[in-house]
Order: sequence, then C-alpha cells, then structure tokens
Amino acid sequence: MARIVGSVDDLVAEIPDGSVLALPPDYSGCAMAAVAALIARGPRGLHLVGVPSLGLQGDMLIAAGAVAIVEAAAVGLGERGGAPAFEAAIREGRIAMRDATCPAIHAGLQAAERGVDSMPVAGIVGSDLVRHRAGDWVVVPDPFTGHETVHVRAIRPDVALFHAPVADRSGNVWIGVRRELMTMAHASRKTLVTVERIVDHDLLAEDTTAAGTIPSLYVEAVAVARFGARPLGLRGEYEADEAAITAYLAQSRMSHASRAA
Repeated sequence: MARIVGSVDDLVAEIPDGSVLALPPDYSGCAMAAVAALIARGPRGLHLVGVPSLGLQGDMLIAAGAVAIVEAAAVGLGERGGAPAFEAAIREGRIAMRDATCPAIHAGLQAAERGVDSMPVAGIVGSDLVRHRAGDWVVVPDPFTGHETVHVRAIRPDVALFHAPVADRSGNVWIGVRRELMTMAHASRKTLVTVERIVDHDLLAEDTTAAGTIPSLYVEAVAVARFGARPLGLRGEYEADEAAITAYLAQSRMSHASRAA
C-alpha cells in the first residue's frame, strides 16, 4: 500500500540527485507544486525523461541548474513558444540531449513495463535519430519478415512524478484518461504522486473509476497539493493560468537574452 505523506516537501525528499526522473507533458498531470519544492531543495544531475515531451516543469528544472540530461521527443511550450531555459542550455552545452520520438519513448517505457530489455519500433529506420542513439537503439531484422526494425532499449526511470485529481486512503490514484501516467508508474522503480484530494472510498471498487485508477502496488507515496498542477491546468479540475505562464516566459526570455548579450 502506498504511503500518504504529510507534505510535498516530504514527497520530493525521495528524489535523490542524479535520478532518472520521468515527467509528463504540459497537457497531462504535471506536479508543478512538487517541482517547485524540488527546485527549492537544490537537486543536481537529474536525467529528465519526457513522456513523451517536456514543457514548463522541465524548463524550470533546467533553469534551476538541476538537469544534466534530457531525453524526450520534444521540449517546448506548445503554442506559447519555445522553452527558453532549455534552448539556452543546449546552445551553451550545459545539458546533454537524447533526441527521441513519441513512439520510441513509449516503446522504451512499455519494454520496462513488460519486463523485457527492448521493444521494436517501426518508422524510424534510416533516420539520423538512429545514428545519434547508437547503443540505445539497434537496427535488427524482424525474425518473421526479415525487414529492418529499430529495437529501443527499455527505459526504467528511477522516479515517476505527476499530479492527479484524487487518491484514496490506500494510495490508489485515479488518473482518468491519462494513460501515459499509468505507463510511467508501471515502468518506474518508484512513483510519487501529488493529488488534489484524498477520498475515503476504494477507487478500485467502483466501475466508474476502476479502469482509470493506478493500483497502490505501483505507487510509493502520495501527498495532497491543492491546485498542485498550477500554473498549468488539470483536466476536469481547473484551467491553466495563462497570465502566470506568460509572465514566466517573459522573465525567462529576458534573463537568457541578457546573458547571451
């Protein structure tokens, strides 16, 4: 059974320096309150895995100097534009980038989820990505057809961190339609979750919630963080605070522009 911990600070204390940390994209359940608490602690040497991409939380961790490696299909803030700290860190050579694709990230996590060392992925044979990821991705013939297929090494994060609407007192966590969060929890050695609230009833016992619930077997610890995804939104709970995100982007872009000058 997952532990219900007293605070977000207690939760992020379980993320050591150098961790391989899986994070969801901005449109999923981002544990922004937990990321802020983690930054305040001053972590170093994190390897971020975007599932399958990274946005605001990844950019903030990079700006704080907490990140050594980024592995993702993309890093950006969607229609809001690029991720300033990420772009500056790449230009200045302060972080290593392991480029991927959405299917490749999911395949690597699914391999870990299923307890195998690799997973085949179609569609990227012959791309420069395969050359850049030599050692992690290997082109081999399919045993049935002989056609070349890329095998992606399993991705086994040390920690998955995300935010969800609700958990019960046993630590079962309801994520609804956000299935990438389920994959992250299955693939990771430890899953840490912030939630809007804790309920007394068993989420796995109800037909309306069971299918979208991660069993506590896959969850290490849960902490309550009301509005824990803000300034990003949380499906079914609240919308993003666009003014706060715009303010972050303006400040970050100005800071990196002055450094470049």
